Amino acid sequence: MKSRSLLVLLSLATCALAADKPSKPKAPEAPATPSPWGDFVEKDFPFFSSVLDAREVGEGFPKDNLTPRGIILNLGHNLWACFDTDLLRIACIWEGEASKPPVTPEALAPGSYHVAGQKTKDGQDFLPKPVGKVWLANGIYPGWQVGEKPSFTDPREATPSAEEVGRGPLQPSASTHFDSIDYSKANLLTSVGLNYTIDDVKITESFATAGGERILPWLHAREFEVSPHDKPLLLLLGHTRETTEKELATSCISVSMPKLKVVRDKDGSLYLPIPASSTKQSFYVSTFVKDESTSVLPLQLTSGPDLKPVLTTTATLSTKPDAYVIDEIPLPLDNPWKRNVRLADLAFFNDQGDAAGVTFDGDVWLISGLKGDLEKVTWKRFASGLHEPMSIVVRGSDILVFDRNGIWKLVDTNNDKECDRYEMFCNLFAQTAETREFPNSMKLGPKGELYISKGGQEGTTYGKHNGTVIKVAPDGKSIEVIGYGLRQPFIGVNPKTGLVTASDQQGNYVPSTPLHIISDHHFYGHLPTIAPKEKYPETITEPLTWLPHPVNPSGVTQTWLIGAKMGPVNDELIHIGYNRPELFRVLMNSHFEKPQAAVVSFSRNFDFPTLNAVVNPADGQLYVVGFQVWGTVVKKISGLARVRYTDKPRVLIKEITPTDKGLLLRFNAKLDPALATNPDSFNGERWNYKRTFDYGSPHLKLDGSSGQEWMTPSSAYLSKDGMSVLVGFPEMKAGVHQMRIGWGLKSADGLKAENTAYFTPWELLTFDAKKEGFDENLKVDLTPRKAAAVATTKATAEEGERLYQMFGCMACHSTDGTLVGKVGPSWKGLYGSEREIAKGEKGKFKADEAYIRESILTPSAKVVKGFEKFDTGMPIYSGILNDGQIESLILYIKSLR
Repeated sequence: MKSRSLLVLLSLATCALAADKPSKPKAPEAPATPSPWGDFVEKDFPFFSSVLDAREVGEGFPKDNLTPRGIILNLGHNLWACFDTDLLRIACIWEGEASKPPVTPEALAPGSYHVAGQKTKDGQDFLPKPVGKVWLANGIYPGWQVGEKPSFTDPREATPSAEEVGRGPLQPSASTHFDSIDYSKANLLTSVGLNYTIDDVKITESFATAGGERILPWLHAREFEVSPHDKPLLLLLGHTRETTEKELATSCISVSMPKLKVVRDKDGSLYLPIPASSTKQSFYVSTFVKDESTSVLPLQLTSGPDLKPVLTTTATLSTKPDAYVIDEIPLPLDNPWKRNVRLADLAFFNDQGDAAGVTFDGDVWLISGLKGDLEKVTWKRFASGLHEPMSIVVRGSDILVFDRNGIWKLVDTNNDKECDRYEMFCNLFAQTAETREFPNSMKLGPKGELYISKGGQEGTTYGKHNGTVIKVAPDGKSIEVIGYGLRQPFIGVNPKTGLVTASDQQGNYVPSTPLHIISDHHFYGHLPTIAPKEKYPETITEPLTWLPHPVNPSGVTQTWLIGAKMGPVNDELIHIGYNRPELFRVLMNSHFEKPQAAVVSFSRNFDFPTLNAVVNPADGQLYVVGFQVWGTVVKKISGLARVRYTDKPRVLIKEITPTDKGLLLRFNAKLDPALATNPDSFNGERWNYKRTFDYGSPHLKLDGSSGQEWMTPSSAYLSKDGMSVLVGFPEMKAGVHQMRIGWGLKSADGLKAENTAYFTPWELLTFDAKKEGFDENLKVDLTPRKAAAVATTKATAEEGERLYQMFGCMACHSTDGTLVGKVGPSWKGLYGSEREIAKGEKGKFKADEAYIRESILTPSAKVVKGFEKFDTGMPIYSGILNDGQIESLILYIKSLR
C-alpha cells in the first residue's frame, strides 16, 4: 500500500473527534544558560520511544491507559500516535500544541537532555503525558484479538501488584509478538511500518496523515495488510468521546473495504470485526475531520532527517611518562542535527577499529578509525528513536541494543549505513513505567547468549522483573532470571567462562557498594521501599566483596581484559566507578570455597563519568565511555577515552589473601627488602555494615559500636623470590564485612608501589610458609603493637569544603542555591533557616548545628519537603566521618550565606 492512495479517502469521513485538554503538568526547571542542542524530539524523525501516561486525558476515555513500552509515531501536521508494543494497540492519538514537544519531558533522557543531572522522581506519578488534544484512546487490553466478541480486560499474567500494567508481551510464545519497525525513505516520502503477529497471523500496519496547519482539516489513516487466517479477528480501534450511533453511521471512522464495518460497543469503544479469509487482505481505517471554511490541502510529506553526513574527530594522545595513560577522543558534538551525544556504550565489529556506539538519548553511531594514533575517527549516525539505552552488543555482524522496549536488532537492509529495520529480538521480560526500572546493562556470553540487568527500585507497584539479572537465549526465544533482589545492578560477563558479576548501588537495604557473582536465581538482599520492612523472601546471598561507599560511591559495569594487550593486567577483571570516575582492578581469589576478591584502584584521571569499557581487538587497549545524568563530581557531560599501555613498568599487587596469620600480598616485581619487612609500611582497618531499610549503613566495629577498628601489623616477611609479603596481623577474623590494607613500598629497582585495597574476608586460609614460598621455618610474630597516634585535624571551613568535594556531597547539594540536577537541598543559606519536613519527623525545624549534625549521621530522620519522592537518599555517615570532619562540614555550611 502507498500513502499516495490516501487522497481518495477524503470523502469517507465527516465528523469531529475531540476531547478536553488535560491539565498541564509542571515542566522541569529550565537550564540557567541556553542549551546548544536542538529539541530532544526531532521534528523530522518518524518515531521515538517513550512511556506514555494517558490516564487523565479527558472524560470518555479509559482511566487506566498507561503505556510502559510506547513507540511514539510522528504522523505529520503535529499529529502523534502511541503504539503499545506489548499489547499491540494504539494507546493514544493526539494533536500537539504548536512549539511544544509532543509529550511532557518528565522522563530521564528528555528531562536531562538540556540540563545535565536533571533527575526524575521515583514511582509512576510523574511520567510523560501527551501534550495537546487527544482524539482517540484505548484502555489496557489487546489491540488485536481472535474471535467475534471483544474483551476489554488484560489477559496477561498479573505482576505481584494486580494493578501494574507493565506485564510484558501478550504471550511468551512465537504465536503473538511484536516483530519490527520498518523505516524507509524514497522520493521524499518517509514511511514507517509496524510488523507484528497475532496468533500466527502476520500483520503490517503503516500510518499516514493529510491536512493543513490548523487543527482542521486532518486525516489519519491506519493502513493494514493481514495475512490469510482461518479464524475471525477483531481490531480494537479505541474510544472517542462524541461518537454516537448516528455519527458512526456517517463514517466518522471508515474502512476502505466495504464488507468491513466498524462496530460501537455499549461503553463507546469502536472495533472492527475481520472475518476469516483465505487470501491476504489490505485495507485502510481512516479518521477524518472537515473544516467547511477551507479546502482540503494536499498530503504533506517529510523526507526525514539526513543521516548521511560523516563527521571526523581527532584524539589528543597523552604524553605522560606513565605505564598507563589516557587518550581523549572527542565526540561529534558539532553536528548538523544539533544533537547531544551522551555516549553510553561501545561495541567493536572487527580488529580494524570499527565500532558501534549508543547514546542515552536513543541514537546509534557507526565509528571508524579507533586504532593507532586516532588521528581520524569518523562518526556516522546510524539509528535513532530508542528508549534510554545504555548498552550495545555486536554479535557477528548483528547490532543489538537493550532499551526499555526490549532488545532490538538493528538492520541495514540496503547497505546504505542507515538502519531501516528495528527488529524486536527479545522483549519476553516485563517492563513497568517505574522511572527507576532502567535498562542498565547488557553483555554477551561465550555461547552467543545475552545477559541483561534491570533497575530494581519500585516506588508505586511491584513488577515482574525489576531488579533482576536475566539470561537471554542466543535466539532470543526464551529467558531465565539468574538473580533478583538488586537495586540498580550493572553487570560484567567473562567471555570465556560465562561468569556473571554485578555491582549494585548503595541505598535502602544496600549498606554499601557490593560486587556480586550472579547465579542460580539467588536473592541479593534489596527490597522495594514499598515492601514490608526487612521481610526477605529467602536467605540473602552476600557479595563477592563489599566496597566502602566513600571509595566507590556508585559502582557500575565490569569488563574482563581477555585478549587485551595491557601488560601485567591482562585477563583481569575491571570494575568501573561512576560518581568519581575510576577504574578498579578486581583481584579474584580462588583459594576458598566461597569466592573472594580484593579491589584496588587502577586509573582515576577521567574528566567524564565512566559507565562502560571494552577491549578493542584492533590494538588490545581498553576504551572507556560514559555520560552524566546521575550524581558525579566531574563536569564534562560525556566522553570517550582509550586507556593505553605504554610498556613502561608499573609495580602492581596481584593477590591479596587473608590468612590466619595476617595478609598475604603478592606483587608483579621484586620488592625493596627493607620496606617490605618493615611493618610500618602497612596499615589496615576493618568494620561491618548493617543491612536495614535505612539508606546505606554506618561503619560498625566488630562489637557493634560505631566506627572502624584500626589494625596495626605486628610483623612483615618477604618471600624467597622477593615478590610476596606476609603482613602479620593479630586476631584475624573471618566473616568481617570490610577490610582495608594500605602499603607504601618500592620495587627493588626503586619504583613506587603505593596503594590501598578493599576486600571481604569471608574465610581465612591456613598459612603454610613453605607452600606459599617463604622460609619453611618462618614463625610469624603476632605480638600486638601500639598504633601510632593519629593527629586530629583542626575543624575549619576550608577542610569542610575539601570534604564536600571528596565525599561527593557536591553531586546532590549545590552551594549556590540552585536545585537543577540536584536531589538534595542547596547548602547556600541553609544554616539558621527554617525547614519544613515532609518525611521522618514531620514539622518545621530550625537548621542549627544539631539539625545539620543529625542530617549527616541519620539522614532519614528529617527529609525536607520537596525531596521526599527522590529515591536517591543520603548515605549514613555515622562511623565514617569523625567529629572533627563533621564540625568542618558544619563550619563550611555556615559560611555559605
